[in-house]
Amino acid sequence: MPIPFEAPILTSAAMREAEAACAVQGTSLSELMESAGAAVADTAWRMAAGAPILILCGPGNNGGDGYVAARLLAERGAAVRVAALAGPATDLAKAARARWSGPVETFDRTTKPAPLVIDALFGVGLSRPLADELAAMLRAFAGRHILAVDVPSGADGDGAADWTPPLPADVTLALGALKPAHVLLPAATACGRVLLAPIGISANKTMRTLPATRPATPDSKAHKFSRGMVLVFAGPMPGAAELAAAAALRAGAGYVVLDGSERAPFAAIIVEGEEKFGERLDDPRVGAVVIGPGFPAGDDLLFDVEAALDSGKPLVLDAAAIAAALPRLAETPRRAILTPHEGEFEKAFPQLYGSKIDRAKAAAVRTQAVVVYKGADTIVAAPDGRVAAAWPGSPWLATAGTGDVLAGACGAMLARGGDPFDAAVAAVGWHIAQAARIGPGLVADDLVRK
Repeated sequence: MPIPFEAPILTSAAMREAEAACAVQGTSLSELMESAGAAVADTAWRMAAGAPILILCGPGNNGGDGYVAARLLAERGAAVRVAALAGPATDLAKAARARWSGPVETFDRTTKPAPLVIDALFGVGLSRPLADELAAMLRAFAGRHILAVDVPSGADGDGAADWTPPLPADVTLALGALKPAHVLLPAATACGRVLLAPIGISANKTMRTLPATRPATPDSKAHKFSRGMVLVFAGPMPGAAELAAAAALRAGAGYVVLDGSERAPFAAIIVEGEEKFGERLDDPRVGAVVIGPGFPAGDDLLFDVEAALDSGKPLVLDAAAIAAALPRLAETPRRAILTPHEGEFEKAFPQLYGSKIDRAKAAAVRTQAVVVYKGADTIVAAPDGRVAAAWPGSPWLATAGTGDVLAGACGAMLARGGDPFDAAVAAVGWHIAQAARIGPGLVADDLVRK
């Protein structure tokens, strides 16, 4: 299910603003609909490969896109039928329907399927779940090739509601920009392969998908400390911190110190006792401190988190260290990355609402730190509103210890200096790329081996 690299993501409100801006600049909404319908027709033409096509049209502008596609496909000689749930209800949809010269069937339980079914019923404008009767009608087309226009009908385009579309798509054609539903569960799994069709709008990339993974190559003047020195502090379960330390070294740090452990995962990692932690925090060469992996909540963790905060060093806070640091995080601006999974996020930020993107953004503003909200649909959010979505990641990362590896990778990227958001995005990309390289049977230790 490939998602384009660095593709813009717009909410339904932002999409309406972008369309309005186009109208001000001289591109009418009817021209945008014509472009959208043409993109649907092109995709359907390739998918159908000469087979008959059924287009399901709704009353809104998503249905209007369907009528445009039907006209253009018929002009190419395709065997295309249109079935409407209701008559067009917007001026744009009415105009598109008027230009379609073929018959329009009533979409009901008697509607006969076709090898390719185009879902142009509702798109991103849906404000409530589909009625049971309509959902059952759509499920009747399961097993056919399905092309969804913008989002599969029944999905909340903004990803705030957990509605599951009754008819998953083989291909979803995103118009102008991706929508949150394309990168957030549960809707993302129903979108199939997501393609992005430029239709003439200008979409900013404040919210976007991950960039392509490009390992940073040290320049000719690089040395171990210029590549970043990372200090990882181990708690009562040192194996987690050892994974984080190994990941920091493997992800590109030039020097890694592991405090509080008795063993080194690699010979190149310096192992020191807990008593050295304070001294290392004073070391000006330390570019990032990782604390939290394998460290349960308690007074010992709180003491060490306070020391790390007092040091002023850039921080990667994982697991219980996130909640421990919350009271002070926003007090003084600092370069920090938080890496909570779902349970840790809910514990640290229990009263945030909206989509996963909305909640990650709110947590980033509250803490003035970059938040890596982990999961199959990982979201990276910065306090200034920037967001990167990492769907799809790798299902093989759903195993113990991989979050510790990600924390270490964040430490490596952060220790180089620069923007914490870019560091977190690079770490997430590295993490997913490592998992993709390894594939089936992955365990966390594999991620830090060559």
